[in-house]
Amino acid sequence: MPGNSSDKQRSPLPAARCQAFYPAFLDISGKPCIVVGGGAVAERKARGLLACGADLTVISPDLTGGLARLKRKGLITHHERRYRRGDLRGAVLVIAATSDPAVNRQIARHAKCPVTVVDQPEIGSMIIPSVVRRGVVSFAVSTFGTSPAAARTIRRDLEKQYPKSVGEYIGFIGKLRERALKAITDRQAREKLFRELASPAMIECARSGGYRQAAGLARKLYTKHMRGIV
Repeated sequence: MPGNSSDKQRSPLPAARCQAFYPAFLDISGKPCIVVGGGAVAERKARGLLACGADLTVISPDLTGGLARLKRKGLITHHERRYRRGDLRGAVLVIAATSDPAVNRQIARHAKCPVTVVDQPEIGSMIIPSVVRRGVVSFAVSTFGTSPAAARTIRRDLEKQYPKSVGEYIGFIGKLRERALKAITDRQAREKLFRELASPAMIECARSGGYRQAAGLARKLYTKHMRGIV
């Protein structure tokens, strides 16, 4: 079983099938996940899972230099062999990233949990989107294999539109919200404050003026509401 897979050949899903996928964010921290394949794409997928705290196993006769380093650091468990039936037992998420379509189909059939198949989205039960993370804010984009290049373009556009300061600001108003829920007893007043903190003008302030400027304005809004002068 070759360990590599590329992003070059993908089969787009029919439009009706795309609508059947339910968008969701999965908590995989500390949970067993499996990547079958040891090439560049497998490494990229593995790093994404590790970033979310997955307990990761990689199954492949060979590994990229990057995956080998992760193995030496003890960050992944490596089964240095080809895929076998039963390897997926107990996994909560599986990624088939081999260059052998027959093996990928076999993995998709055997998986009893969400499975994504690189280059063959039509045989998996899950799609991994292109993601932009900004603190507590995450944007996920997918074209369901129709145009991976378009998904990357949209992701890069989102990265430009929403800099780090936006995520920092939203994290900050989340803390103000927790305080307001305890300190402001009038529900309508609280809701008015929450709308003002999250208004287009405040998000734009965080985007163009930066976190400190937006947070300063947010503190003033909170103080005014606390004093009942709004």
